Amino acid sequence: MTGAQLALASGALVSLGVVLAVWRLVPATPDLNDVVTRLSPQQVRQQRTTAVEPASTSAERLGLWAMRHLPAGVWGTIPTRELALVRVSLPRYYGEKVTFALLGLVFPGLFVAVVGLFGFALPVVIPVLVSVALAGMLWFVPNLNVRSDARRARLEFNRALGAYVDLVALERNAGSGPRQAMEVAAGIGHSWVFTRLSEELARSRWSGEPPWDALTGLADELGVSELADLADIMRLSGEEGAQVYATLRARSSAMRTAILTGEQGEANEISERMVVPGSLLGVVFIALLLTPALLRLFTA
Repeated sequence: MTGAQLALASGALVSLGVVLAVWRLVPATPDLNDVVTRLSPQQVRQQRTTAVEPASTSAERLGLWAMRHLPAGVWGTIPTRELALVRVSLPRYYGEKVTFALLGLVFPGLFVAVVGLFGFALPVVIPVLVSVALAGMLWFVPNLNVRSDARRARLEFNRALGAYVDLVALERNAGSGPRQAMEVAAGIGHSWVFTRLSEELARSRWSGEPPWDALTGLADELGVSELADLADIMRLSGEEGAQVYATLRARSSAMRTAILTGEQGEANEISERMVVPGSLLGVVFIALLLTPALLRLFTA
């Protein structure tokens, strides 16, 4: 390579380095349409619901592995609203399902091995069939656990929501604006329900979303229709300036009445179920009284 060619190559390399450095330092021009779409409340809520956070427990790590390697059809119907209500992540949910299924597969084999130490031998087909059946049954245990926890959490949410509606009504009656009334009322309580409402209202404030739209989205995410009713009432107050104090108090009273009616119905069902054991106990007691007389009658 001649001296001129070496100088040209060196200059080209230096120029390329300068161009790359300048290109790196110059601020990029973002696509405003894409930015607005990604920062919209609907997109933020969707990302928050479907986001997979870094695994912090063994169950979540197992769930992440299962999400990557197992087909999507094996999971069946995912209780999305129940998981959002009890705040259980998808990796943890998947990890629990895989863990229960593995226990179902391993336990019959261990049982057969322990029984074999005492000289009892079983055909291989029996533990295999029992393992498959038990794994299939335990696969759905996390579904039942999540739905049971979500049922209790939804009842607790409705109870706290009744108090929250009363607090919002009092704040509105005191002259606070719709957003201020909702935020101040959410900051009074210290339960997880009030914390959830405060987080959602704070997110709506920073994203520029109306608070009633945020509560409507949260109600749809959690499957709590009573929260959507509150959002509709506050929308009337915020957009049309309607007086909603009486409406809010009536709504909270109706919620408490519905909760009380449900608890009374559940108590009645429990009382009716207790009739059967009591009746059986009475039958057994009568049988004990009649048995000696019947024995003397037939042996005489």
